Amino acid sequence: MNKSILKITVVCLILFVASCGTKKAVVGKSTPNAPAVAKGEGSVVLQKLAFVQMVSDRQLYQKNIVADMSFNIQAGTKNITVPGSLHMRKDEVVRLQLFIPLLGSEVGRLEFTPDYVLVVDRIHKEYIKADYTQLEFLKENGLNFYSLQALFWNQLLLPGNKKVGEGDLQQFDADLTKQGSTVPVSLKNGKMTFCWNTDKNDGRILSTVVEYLSAAHGKSNLTWKYSNFQPVGVKSFPASQEFTFITNVGGKPQAGTVTIDMDDISTHANWDSRSTVSPKYKQVEAKDVFDKILKM
Repeated sequence: MNKSILKITVVCLILFVASCGTKKAVVGKSTPNAPAVAKGEGSVVLQKLAFVQMVSDRQLYQKNIVADMSFNIQAGTKNITVPGSLHMRKDEVVRLQLFIPLLGSEVGRLEFTPDYVLVVDRIHKEYIKADYTQLEFLKENGLNFYSLQALFWNQLLLPGNKKVGEGDLQQFDADLTKQGSTVPVSLKNGKMTFCWNTDKNDGRILSTVVEYLSAAHGKSNLTWKYSNFQPVGVKSFPASQEFTFITNVGGKPQAGTVTIDMDDISTHANWDSRSTVSPKYKQVEAKDVFDKILKM
């Protein structure tokens, strides 16, 4: 176990966000299927809106998601798997903790909140805590906490918005003419293009593809896949998530794939949404560290 694990994790989870710019399951009733739209009735626009509404309605009611996880990362010649945990509280935090295999001690922590990014290196007793304006290369690419949150929560997102409301659904397009078992739902927002590949029958988001075109860095691409849906309340949540990014942020091609396999998914709320760092830890300048990471 070495510092490269934490560095690669930061690259995978932060670089793709920059490009975006922005064991207990609670069993309940199954999610209803798509609303029926009679042929010949209503306009195509209304049919598309009804489908997008169904996709949006699949988002969880719960505020918390907590799970154990197996965390695998592939970047360059590195292929590393470690145990960990995921804690998410809606509109407050997305936190990933990585542990030493067998021993169970925490080796690193990555915490995103609406106000700051916290990276803790337990091995070297160092940490970064910075608001998004201090992370220049993230700010230039339009980092948005709520975009990251929507990806982890398996939801639609609208850059710059905290959430997607009913009044926002008309901005999305659904290709109901596509053959096959999926319906692409798309959104064009400035230099970013989003495509959610959804299940034609129940509206589940099966994958999200994000492309960002930057004059400085060229095209960045993120593909986030969802599988192994588990019941949470009356809806379902993807216990397996895999995201792959390709970007030129930092002046050279960067690519990596992260796979998270969760178990023991629960919605309990008995945990703090903010981490406290020991005064014995040394704070590292965010700009210097991220420049170093990008030159790996």
